[in-house]
Formats: sequence, structure tokens, C-alpha cells
Amino acid sequence: MLDHVELVFENMKPMMKKLKKKNYKSNMEEFLDRYGHYFREMTLLTEDADDKEAAAEEIARTFADHVEQKFMSPKKGRIDGVVQLDLNFFMIYYIFPAILKTEHEDAKLIADHIRDEWSRRFKDSDIQYTDYDSIYAAFREKIFGII
Repeated sequence: MLDHVELVFENMKPMMKKLKKKNYKSNMEEFLDRYGHYFREMTLLTEDADDKEAAAEEIARTFADHVEQKFMSPKKGRIDGVVQLDLNFFMIYYIFPAILKTEHEDAKLIADHIRDEWSRRFKDSDIQYTDYDSIYAAFREKIFGII
């Protein structure tokens, strides 16, 4: 299930650098082209499940496990704070909007469980989410008009 889902973070740094309205749109399109199958797989897993809540919990655990394995510092035994901050922003700008863009009836359920697992699992990671259109609309030239 969700084999190598951690790959969705492989271009995190360049996708978050100089984040502007135009870049965000093209970044998201490229992101969905490359990794959209993971988010569709998530919805298929809940769709086919007898217990959607349990399926969403398992998706969230699996997703967090893969992230933790990829980004955990072997010396510190945790994810470095700066890396965690980058991961949190990437979740907000790309992962959650990608899940919601599937427009599947279980997308919000999946996003809720991933958000909750993320908050439990990672330090200083009590994050929320919104959809792509809301984030996109918040841009002027740069996010929230900040220059």
C-alpha cells in the first residue's frame, strides 16, 4: 500500500522556493501529473474498504511512516526542526490540496486522518489544511501579498 509515497517530497525545496501565484499553479499541475496516482490510490483504498475510518487511519499511519523513515536524522532520532517546518508547509500547499483535488467523497476523511496523524507524530506540527482554490486565491503576486 502506497509504496514509495515518500517520493512526493523529492522536489519539495524547489517547489517551495519563490512561491508565487504563477509558480504555484504550474508546480501543482506538475506535482499532480507526477504523483497524482498516490492520491487516487488513497481514495481507492477507502472506497473499497468495509470500514472507511479504519482504512483512512491506516493510510495516515502508512504515509507518516514513510515520511518519518525518509527524513528522520539517524543521529538525533527525530526529524530536524527546519526540515519539519518545510514538510509542514509542503503538506499545506501541496499534499492536502492534492488529496482534495481528487474530488472523491472520501478525500476529506483521508485528509482529516493524515492531519491528525501528522499532528500526533511530528513535533510542532499541529497544522490545518484547505483546498487548492483557496490557497491559489490567497496569492496576489506572492502568498498573502507579502513581498
